[in-house]
Parts: sequence; structure tokens; C-alpha cells
Amino acid sequence: MELTTPTASTLDALVGLWLELAHDQRAHGSHLRVTENESRIRESLSQRLVVGGVRLARVDDDPVGFTTFYPEQGAFKQDHARGIIENLYVTERHRGNGIGTALLEAAVDSLHEGGADRIALDVLAANERARAFYRDHGFEPHRIEMERRP
Repeated sequence: MELTTPTASTLDALVGLWLELAHDQRAHGSHLRVTENESRIRESLSQRLVVGGVRLARVDDDPVGFTTFYPEQGAFKQDHARGIIENLYVTERHRGNGIGTALLEAAVDSLHEGGADRIALDVLAANERARAFYRDHGFEPHRIEMERRP
């Protein structure tokens, strides 16, 4: 397994992985539409490739996972400098082999090197496997989003 900082030549692979992520998250209650967001995510990932904050995992040169992350820059002063892990995904076939851990640690290390002393991420409440993964890596609930239908 190899982690790389992707370039524009890998944009199609990144978009494909994001579409898989969005599709998989629908099973856990995500409201994101998959194909309807393809052009928007292509634009977002293109920008992320320019400013940084993306890692791509490859096995035998095949893209099998990615993470995107950035330093939080809110309008309000806070007690801590936070880094945000926006996406972390590993294809189903390659889960359980340490790729997710490698991607997570690469994002955490990069954010920490950039000055973050706290790392935050969102996980769908119904995604028990992901919640357990993040708990196993030292993440704990900090803020809970609640939702209801009118």
C-alpha cells in the first residue's frame, strides 16, 4: 500500500472514490445525492488538489481510498486550533488492512504539523463500524447533531 499526495491526473479516481463513499453512506442515512453532486465534488476536489489536504491510497497502483482535510478557519476565536477531516474512505474490498488507519494518521499528522491541536470529523450516527474505528483511534463525541422531520 502506498499513500500519495494526488495530482490533477488522479482527479477522476478521486471523484470515483467520493461517489462510492456517498453511495455507501446512503445506507447509513446520508441525505447526499450521489450522481447529482458529481460536478460539485469534482470542482471541490480540484480546488483541494491545489491547496493541499488530500491523500490517496493505492494498492498495486489502483486507487483504494482517500482522505481530505483542512485547518478550520471560523469567524470566531476558539480555545484550540482545530483541523477537520472532511472525508475518509476505503473501498470495501480493502477495509481491515490498515489503509484507513494510514489515511487517518496521515491527515492527523499533516493537520498537527500545520498547528492543529484538536482534530474533528463527522460520522453518521448509524455507521457503527466507522464510529468504532474512530473511537479505536482516540476520537470521542464532542458535539451531537440532531435532526427531526416536521
